[in-house]
This record gives sequence, C-alpha cells and structure tokens, in this order.
Amino acid sequence: FKQVGVTSQKTMKLLPASGRKATQKVVVGDQDGVITCFGIKKGEAVPVFKTLPGQKIARLELGGALNTPQEKIFVATGSEVRGFTKRGKQFLSFETNLTESIRAMYVLHISGADLFLCASYIYNHYCDCKDQHYYLSGDKINDVLCLPVEKVNCITPILACQDRVLRVLQGSDLLYEVEVSGPPTVLALNNGNGGDSGEEIVFGTSDGKVGLIQITGSNPVHKWEIGNEKKRGGILCIDSFDILGDGVKELLIGRDDGVLEVYNFESADDPVLRYDHALLESIASIQGGCVGKDGYDEILAATYSGWLTGLTTEPIHREGGSGEELKLSQEMQSKISSLRNELEHLQMKVLQEREKYQQSSQSSTAVSSVPAFSVNDKFTLNKDDASYSLILEVQTAIDNVLVQSDVPIDLLDVDKNSAVVSFSSCDSEPNSNFLLATYRCQANTTRLELKIRSIEGQYGTLQAYVTPRIQPKTCQVRQYQIKPLSLHQRTHSIDHDRPMNTLMLKGQFSFAEIHSWVVFCLPEVPEKTPAGETITFYFQNTFLGTQLESTYRKGEGFFKSDNISTISILKDVLSKEATKRKINLNISYDINEESVRYTLKLIHPKLEYQQLLAKKVHLIDALKELQVHEGNVDFLLPKYRSILEEADQLLEEYKKQPAHLERLYGMITDLFIDKFKFKGTNVKTKVPLLLEILDGCDQDGLIAFFEAA
Repeated sequence: FKQVGVTSQKTMKLLPASGRKATQKVVVGDQDGVITCFGIKKGEAVPVFKTLPGQKIARLELGGALNTPQEKIFVATGSEVRGFTKRGKQFLSFETNLTESIRAMYVLHISGADLFLCASYIYNHYCDCKDQHYYLSGDKINDVLCLPVEKVNCITPILACQDRVLRVLQGSDLLYEVEVSGPPTVLALNNGNGGDSGEEIVFGTSDGKVGLIQITGSNPVHKWEIGNEKKRGGILCIDSFDILGDGVKELLIGRDDGVLEVYNFESADDPVLRYDHALLESIASIQGGCVGKDGYDEILAATYSGWLTGLTTEPIHREGGSGEELKLSQEMQSKISSLRNELEHLQMKVLQEREKYQQSSQSSTAVSSVPAFSVNDKFTLNKDDASYSLILEVQTAIDNVLVQSDVPIDLLDVDKNSAVVSFSSCDSEPNSNFLLATYRCQANTTRLELKIRSIEGQYGTLQAYVTPRIQPKTCQVRQYQIKPLSLHQRTHSIDHDRPMNTLMLKGQFSFAEIHSWVVFCLPEVPEKTPAGETITFYFQNTFLGTQLESTYRKGEGFFKSDNISTISILKDVLSKEATKRKINLNISYDINEESVRYTLKLIHPKLEYQQLLAKKVHLIDALKELQVHEGNVDFLLPKYRSILEEADQLLEEYKKQPAHLERLYGMITDLFIDKFKFKGTNVKTKVPLLLEILDGCDQDGLIAFFEAA
C-alpha cells in the first residue's frame, strides 16, 4: 500500500502502539537515506515524518530504556549511527571509528545506550558512544544479536558469520563457535524475547534453512531445524508474532524469492508451516502487528524495491443475509476504485512526461542523462545439485539479460523462470566466448533466476548484462568468477579415514600470497588474510562428494584430497599463479593408488543412475507408439509399463540435467589421465577404450582397466 526507495535487509519496524489507539505506526529506511514514518487511516497512508536523503540506510532498529516502550529509532548509514524520536526529531549523530560501512546493528539499553555494530569482518560494542569491545572475525559478519540482559544477566553478543558459524562473544573474546548447516544471514530472539530462559535464538541461512539454538554459558543446544525441501529462497528476515490469535507467537519468515511463511507450534517441539504467500520480489523486512485497522492484526512485509505490503486478518467479504451473495465490504470497494483512479492518473502523467522527453530530445542542446538503477544480485553454489544459482533483482521491470561466459558452462532449467531464452553462436577461436544467451523477460518481471553448472579445472568469468525497461536504454554489467575448483563448498569437517593424495608446496612466498592463491582457486574463502600464522580449510565437492583439506602458512602449503583430479588442478593453477609473480615453487606430491579406486566407487552409482535414466528416456517414444497401435499396454513387462507411467517425470528430470552423463564421463576421463600424469605417462590414446568400458557400465571392469593401464 506504499512505496519508498529500494530497501536493505532489516530496515522496517513497527513502533509500539501509543495511548488509547491500538494501531501502530510504520518506520522504514531506504537506500536513498530517507526514513519514512507513517500510519494508516481508512486504508490510506498518513505521513508522520520523513527525513532528507543521505547515505544508504543499511539497518534500522528500535531502542528505549529497559521496561519502557522501545520507540527510539536508530539507523546505520555509512559508518554513522543516527537516532530519532518517534516524532522525527534527531537526538543522536554518532560517527564511529569504523573504516568500512556498517552492515549489521543491534541496540540495547542497559545503563546507557549500547550499540553493537559490525562492518564486514569487525565487531564493535559501544556504550553511550564510547568504545567498549572489539573483535575481528574469521569471515564476513552478516548479522549481530545480543541475548536479553534482564534474563541472562550478562552481555552475550552473537555474530552470524558467512563461514557457517555463529560466534558467541564475551567482551572482546570468543566464548565458543556454533556450527550451523548453511551460511547464516539473519538472527532473531525466539518469541522476540529469547524464550523463557532468554537464551534461545532463531537463525536463517542463505540456502533457506531455519533453526533454533539455545546459547548457554558453556555450550550450544540445537533444538530444531527446518530444512528446505521445497527449494525455496534464502532467509532474509524473521519475526515472532501471534497472528493466529491462539496465545502462542508464530514464526514469520521472509525469503529472497518473495515467499512469506507463517510457522506455528502445534506441538511444543517443531514448528509446522501453516500459511505461505508469494510476493513478486525478495522480502527485506517482516513485522507482525496492528497497522491498518484496530482489532485486526496483520503481517507487514517490505520488499526490495520498497513496496510495503500488508496481509490482514480482517475478513474482506461481508456476510450477507440468507440467500444473498457475499459482497466486498463498502470500504474495500471504495479503496479499489480510488486505486484505479490513481493508476489512471499516473498512466496519464507518464505519457505526458514521455512526450515532453521525446520533444526535448529533438533539440540540439538536449543532453540525455543515464538513469541510475539498483541491481541486487546473488551468485551461490547449491549443495543439492552442484549448480550455481544466479539471482538478479532490479528495482524496475527487466527487459532482457544477456549472459556471456568465456568458460564452458551448462545452463540448467529453472521452473520459476518465465523468460524466453535464445542462444547465439560463438567463435571457435581460443579466448573467445563459450556461451552467449539472451533472456527476454515478460512485462513486470523484476526478478530473474538462472542456474548454471561449471566444469572443474576450467576457470574464467561469467558476465550478466542487465537491461531494464527504462528510457533511455541503459545497461549494467555484473561479473562473477568461475573458480578452478568451482564445485567445492566449505564444510566444518572431513573424513580423515579416506585414502588421500597430498600436494606439498614450498617457496619464498608470504602468508598473504598463498592465501590469495587459495582465494583464486576455491569458492567461499574469505578474501581477508586470516589472523595468526597458519590456517586450515575443509571443502567438499558438491558433485562427487570427494573432499579437500588445505593447510598453509608462510613458505609452505599442504593440500590433501581423495580425488587425484583435484590435486592435479591445484598443482597446475598454483604453479601458474606463482610463475606470474616470479616466485620459484618447490612442488612435491604423494599419490595414493587406493584413492583412485575409492573415487571411482563414489562416481559409479551416479553414472549407473544417469545411464539408466538416459536409456529409459530413449525408450519413451517407442513405447508410446506401441501404446497407440495396440490400444493398451497390458502385454508389456512391468518395467516398461512403469517407464510409460513415469514418462513425464523422467523427461522432466532428464531435461533438468543436460550433459550430466557427459560430465561424469569427463570426470572419469580426467581421473584416468591425471592418475598417469603424476607417473609421467601420457595415456590419451587409451581414452576411446575407456569410453567403451564406460558405456558397458561395469564397475569392476572399470577399476580393472584403470589398474591394468
């Protein structure tokens, strides 16, 4: 019912109801730096105050003295925190000593105003604008929270960090780390108050999972976790509010694909999804309260492009008498007609302005200015299907997106994507394009999701040229790095009992230099050089399930993997990077023959499944023809009947996984070549023989071929 500028995550709140009136005011901060506060009267937004534009607002929180209404408004903008009263009067302007912009903020009032602020890697605690505590995190901080002091009797800040860890602090020190299943993007107190103990926090991850953890003084207790079976978007915001009116607060969740969810606690243990609603763009903030009409609660969501949308418990239909049809209430009808009038007025205004622009552009002195527009993008690796999701969201409708890549990648099908894709042919010369695809979007599409799969060992850049439906035509280019080991994902631990191959590097390089090489090779490694003298990272290959352990320090690095191809790629890329910087590397390796057999056993079930799927799909047309000729299929063997029954699912799955079989063939071929490369033997002439054996799909024969060659 209202639009402001483009909004960031967690920048909209409801002020507590004041006086006799039970309805609440809405306060929202946008990326133009404007804070807008308004109420709703008779379905219309009534402004309370609006500030002047400034730097982008990254967070908005409410505060106030203990046991009083939390109605002071705090915003983080750049490296500054500003405070406003509920009437819009500024009472605080605090310029912190942070060199970067504030990304996350939490406000508490204990003896004074406590501000918990986070830039990318740095956490600071200020009390009454005086620096109290400081902590340097190992990876990017996405959100910060503090347990309620009145319940736990001490200040316990919790940082949600990109490396799938919640860091619990005490003063300037790390108390302990809590491992979670995905990169946590948002934290909230359970029930809005931390539960009975005050120690319960709810977290949401970028891969769409939600969990509850009890943060005790010594160790964490995992209570429950909701997976993401429906493959919905990442979690951006969480609130607790009793929207069903049953006396128990429900969990309200906003996702980056525009899905709003309400979970309730039917049994005391795990939450159950009671309601969901799809909006057209990502939900940056969510709140439960009473805004529009006294006595009717609603859920308010602020979306990326600045739309504020309310879902109300007020019945839209008025019950008629006996035999009368249900009619829309008078108020709702007048609201719809006023919206129609407003829309017509806006359309007229747009036409007039467009004509004015066309006329002025004919003049020789006219200068066409390029309109600025905001693009919200996310490029992440999905563990489930080893593919990358590229999500592009624009504040206005997208006209088309051109995707260009200088490395071989596969474009996979996305159900939610209604855009029409067309491919252009690419040059066969080296260093030219491998992919040129154009997505033409339907009218009013502001969000586009693409899925790609890369090939490990082939690295380069993927570029997206985003053109929205605005005049004059303008385009923004976004770049994404496809890394040499692009299908690897960070993990907390690995299985040390597997047969491992080791690559050892020694040379005159600094800790920062070898760290920059690892950042170049692998995703999900923080760009900042880690504190301390040595570091270990664990990874898992999302496609095959093989693993990698990397440990390095100044002058030496050790890389262990059960997949020889991973070691081979690292050896090639690291020596190339060192040569670029004229650093002499001493490279040695220890190859474990058993690891090849182990990797083949990991790949084989996937290979068998894909070959069977391909065979079934190739049979579908012939079986359908038989069905038409014979009239029925009772004479067919049960396995052929089941292929016909499941034809749609089989075709759907096959369509979703183009080139899957070729990828597996490629990986086994690479494994074969890499095994003998480390022995100094070139076996490329034997590859056709290997492919024949792969078509036969015999695991023992395959292992025997590897060993006999």
